[in-house]
Amino acid sequence: MKKIYYLKTCDTCKRILNQLPLDGITLQEIKTEPITLQQLEEMHKLSGNYEALFSKRAKKYKEMDLKNQSLTEIDFKQLILDEYTFLKRPVAIINSEIFIGNSKKVVEALKEALT
Repeated sequence: MKKIYYLKTCDTCKRILNQLPLDGITLQEIKTEPITLQQLEEMHKLSGNYEALFSKRAKKYKEMDLKNQSLTEIDFKQLILDEYTFLKRPVAIINSEIFIGNSKKVVEALKEALT
């Protein structure tokens, strides 16, 4: 499976997608097509934990004062399911490898996996 979860209004996601060969890759825009519990559990299985998939840079993270709360894995899971902005973007699953976020290292590894 080759799939990328992204947000079309995110300039960073757009920039990264423009750098990738997208032939044969399924794109899922997470605002118009929210991730399902099954999809999130698949990401969790590949990443090892929900916190790795959680974006602490989301505006709602500050608005909800989550930095001052002690969040558990169950909290991270539910927050991601409840609000698309909490998914660290983009998330790419290429065969059985997962690439989370937009750091240079992750993007380079993703490019390599696609070539």
